[in-house]
Amino acid sequence: MATRPTWQGYLRLSLVSCPVALYTATSRSGEVHFNMLHKDTMNRIKMIPTDPETGPVDRSDIVKGYEIEKGRYVVVTPEEIQNVRLETTRTLDIERFVGEDDIDRLYWNDPYFLVPDGDMAVEAFTVIREAMEKSGKIALGRLVMHQRERLMALEPRDKGILAYTLRNNREVKDAQEVFDRIPDVKVSAQMVDIASRIIEQQEGAFEPSQFNDRYEDALRALIKEKEKGHTVKAPDQPKEAEVIDLMEALKRSLGQGGGERRKAPPRTAASAKTSAKKSPAAKKPAARKPAAKKRA
Repeated sequence: MATRPTWQGYLRLSLVSCPVALYTATSRSGEVHFNMLHKDTMNRIKMIPTDPETGPVDRSDIVKGYEIEKGRYVVVTPEEIQNVRLETTRTLDIERFVGEDDIDRLYWNDPYFLVPDGDMAVEAFTVIREAMEKSGKIALGRLVMHQRERLMALEPRDKGILAYTLRNNREVKDAQEVFDRIPDVKVSAQMVDIASRIIEQQEGAFEPSQFNDRYEDALRALIKEKEKGHTVKAPDQPKEAEVIDLMEALKRSLGQGGGERRKAPPRTAASAKTSAKKSPAAKKPAARKPAAKKRA
């Protein structure tokens, strides 16, 4: 858990309240980040605020302004921004309970952990959490965080509460603006049936550990080779998908029609020798395991 909470305040359900702390539930510390350097000195580049007319500007001379029309701004001071305080600046007030399926997936945003802030808050927090768990509903409330009032979705998780920020209506685009461009097509019921069977073959549990960022892994491998002074060659570009008969592609995917199956890993010389020494009885093919889920 992060050492510092993202937000601290009070969780309130009607007249019951308790102090709580909100912590980010995800981390970006493991991501690969590059710095901008001068190609000759290898010094890190500094971004200097610059006025297009007068040149470099001291940070103490920079103010915040909102453009109300082209070239015309309203300047707002930090003190004035600080004075815009809502009750939700310090209170996460539960306003409504809804079913999980009532919230469109487009609206779910970032996850947080909500916990009681101090021993005196544990009892009231636990009462609220257990009542939420008994209801089987998602609690909705609002709080001010990072100079924005955010709608929060709360659900019990172990001894704490999992809180998600929800995007507001202005942030979510109408899907039909894009989906309406897709023409109506009547497809073969047989092809849909084959595709459904392919899906059944690839069913499995969600295991996050199997879905690492392979692009980031490749970047780390590149950096490691460069650190050793090695020259890194560009890999062969993947072949573009061939335009083939859709029915034939579906049959091949299902393992019918004599199509190519998933290739086995290359055999080493040692494994080839071992295979050659086996008796004919030992050469029976092993039972086929379910196909691993393909990645895009």
